[in-house]
Amino acid sequence: MTDFETHPSRYTHWRLEIPAPGSPTAAVARLVMQVQEEKTFRPGYRLKLNSYDFGVDIELADCVRRLRFEHPEVKVVVVTSGTPRIFCAGANINMLSSSTHGFKVNFCKFTNETRCSIEDASAWSGLKFIAAVNGPCAGGGYELAAACDEIYLQDDGNSSVSLPEVPLLGVLPGTGGLTRLVDKRKVRRDRADVFCTLAEGLKAKRAKEWGFVDGFFPRSKFEESVLKRALALAATLPDRTGPGVELAPIAPAANADGSQLTYRYVTLKSDRASRTAELTVRGPETEPPANAAAMREAGSELWALRAFRELDDAICRLRLDEEEIGLVLLKTAGKAEHVLASDRALAANESDWFAREVRLHMARVLRRLDLSAKSLFAIIDGDSCFAGSLFEIALSADRIYMKNDPQAPASVTIGPLSSGQLPMSNGLSRLHSRFLANPAHATDLARAMQTFDADGANEAGLATATPDALDWDQEVRIAIEERASLSPDALTGMEASLRFGGPETTDSKIYGRLSAWQNWIFIRPNATGETGALKLYGQPNRPKFDWKRT
Repeated sequence: MTDFETHPSRYTHWRLEIPAPGSPTAAVARLVMQVQEEKTFRPGYRLKLNSYDFGVDIELADCVRRLRFEHPEVKVVVVTSGTPRIFCAGANINMLSSSTHGFKVNFCKFTNETRCSIEDASAWSGLKFIAAVNGPCAGGGYELAAACDEIYLQDDGNSSVSLPEVPLLGVLPGTGGLTRLVDKRKVRRDRADVFCTLAEGLKAKRAKEWGFVDGFFPRSKFEESVLKRALALAATLPDRTGPGVELAPIAPAANADGSQLTYRYVTLKSDRASRTAELTVRGPETEPPANAAAMREAGSELWALRAFRELDDAICRLRLDEEEIGLVLLKTAGKAEHVLASDRALAANESDWFAREVRLHMARVLRRLDLSAKSLFAIIDGDSCFAGSLFEIALSADRIYMKNDPQAPASVTIGPLSSGQLPMSNGLSRLHSRFLANPAHATDLARAMQTFDADGANEAGLATATPDALDWDQEVRIAIEERASLSPDALTGMEASLRFGGPETTDSKIYGRLSAWQNWIFIRPNATGETGALKLYGQPNRPKFDWKRT
């Protein structure tokens, strides 16, 4: 079983340096990458040249999350290397070439989500990131830098930036590099084309001239100049008044074979024989805090934060540890009024940094659910609590089955966060994504915040099917068995295409276009065959390509 939880005191590959409170540099933190070669996520390779694997990125994801919650005094984070003469060589090639296809895809997806969380912090939390590239910066290393707001390169004749995947490995930059070049940094297409096929990359002057970095400084003045720029940037950003909120562990209890994980508010049960799982989220047990001070006092035990941290952990474990689970049945339990009270409190205290961070975290977790390569069916009956932010879980589903039973009536309630405060990767609310043909209907539903029974939900377009009590078990069973019998490859492609209608954003391009292409390229002989470029990397033999374009 994979443990996605860690703590700065247990970091192996990263060092988070927080200045003393009140110091002249208190607003600037340093995040130093110093990968320990032998401390790998799995055996069989060494993390040379500050290359990274899943373990390195789990620490990075934890660090970004903790910066947002535990250190509101920090306004700028300088990401740099503590390993001499190298910034980062990207994802470890031996790890990739020796991993299963599914592991590679899940690894790339997680690293994409981590880098998008950096940009999310920049866009919504007033936390900016500067990449201080003090050595060669290749592949995923440059993609990490590109996720930052600004990139500064050391001008020393050794440091460079590059995306060498195409010429050296026969694959694509796997964590958004191509998209960020043209969408985010707005590099000219022809220059981007040259850059992505130039294995040695670019050094300081040309990299700045072409737009791949924002500036460069000589080695003797590099750290001083980067700090000066970071302090200037911090001076332009609003304060986030503290104190921070420490994130307590959420470690679930697991049964002997790991098929059931039990958290305080989340339970994940995997039925490996039928290739299905039940993911249940429970609402608050009591009336949640209503004001910012009370929320801060609850800290990481606040339901909206704790429950969605647990949900996030369960989704990550489901992806990596349960590859053969194809269908997830989404369920809820609890009191709708408590969930709605929690949502109202978050909406009413949006000006408070902690309440805003909790809401932003909920949005990121729901996007991770959206992006998971699993079929999702929401199962709603009289014991369910699909209200407010928990109804967003149902709206993430590919289908919503709602039991129509007057003796034990089921209901769904649209809450105050459903009008766009928990957006999908396409930038739309889930209601607007559901009703692309009738956005006015989505807006009306969001404003009214009504409760619907089965008939009302069916009429409003909020349910896929509403079987009566007599047919419920049979109809749901048939739907589950049918879904589990279909090709997982076809389902993954179908679901990803259907879930994200509407406009494209940088995020949706990264997860849609790039992930689909990378997924395909990873199984092509030109990359991963016995004579493929990825397979033969570092060996004396040259790859043999099938030259047919498809």
